[in-house]
Amino acid sequence: MTDASATPFGKGVKQRDLIKMTQEEIDEFLGGWRTMNCATINHDGTIHLVAMWYGFLEGCCALETKAKSQKVANLRRNPQITCLVEEGDSYDQLRGVEIVGHADIIEDPDRIFELGISVFERTTGAKYSEDMRAGVEAMINKRVVVKIIVDKYVTWDHRKLGLPDMSTKS
Repeated sequence: MTDASATPFGKGVKQRDLIKMTQEEIDEFLGGWRTMNCATINHDGTIHLVAMWYGFLEGCCALETKAKSQKVANLRRNPQITCLVEEGDSYDQLRGVEIVGHADIIEDPDRIFELGISVFERTTGAKYSEDMRAGVEAMINKRVVVKIIVDKYVTWDHRKLGLPDMSTKS
């Protein structure tokens, strides 16, 4: 029998310390094409949770959304927001970033357009050019930006555990 304390799941092993991402790893992970789940607090204290595509504005994750959306109404009342970006099909491959922070709602058309370009490029994979302006403008019509100001990150990357491949995919 092997000593349980010698494995990532054994007694005394701080698995949390083993799987944390560095800031560089966080930036790389968030820079990839993924969906972000965003949670805000409804007027009755329940959680409003939505999946959103996101881009970057002034170095921060940000999303464009309808000005009259439930998430914007919630954030105007209480700017707290928690977002989750994750991936992995088996335990040994799970990784993610939870962003705990507060939202800055931006209504300036130039800054909304700047984020629109970021989201457009991320969703299409194409570099923005002026002939794409009409598409970006249509995408951001009647929208605001929710810029996420990070208070803290919670991260995990189970690939760091060195576990055997647990996927059932062939």
